[in-house]
Amino acid sequence: MSFLFRFFSLFFLMAAIAAGTVDAILSVSTSTVVLTPFGDDWNALHPDSLPLVKAWVEHYIHAEAWRGGIERIIGLPAFVVLLGVSLVFWMIGYRKPRRISVLA
Repeated sequence: MSFLFRFFSLFFLMAAIAAGTVDAILSVSTSTVVLTPFGDDWNALHPDSLPLVKAWVEHYIHAEAWRGGIERIIGLPAFVVLLGVSLVFWMIGYRKPRRISVLA
């Protein structure tokens, strides 16, 4: 099971690197700092799912959970959110290194 979480961590890390690279290229080409919000990337990938997630969170969790938490996360730059998700998956899938006994 930890392999699956580490795989997801790698996947989100690659997505964060891709999002950061796109922002860096746009920043260089426009000579201004461009940080694409996570919500814009989400809308670009699958525009129908964002309203569904909003309705689900407001119905099953609470309306304030959307306005107070998730709406702020959606406004953050995409590479920051993806790095955070990657870190969470890595922490879940982390395994301690095996101890190698010198005497055995």
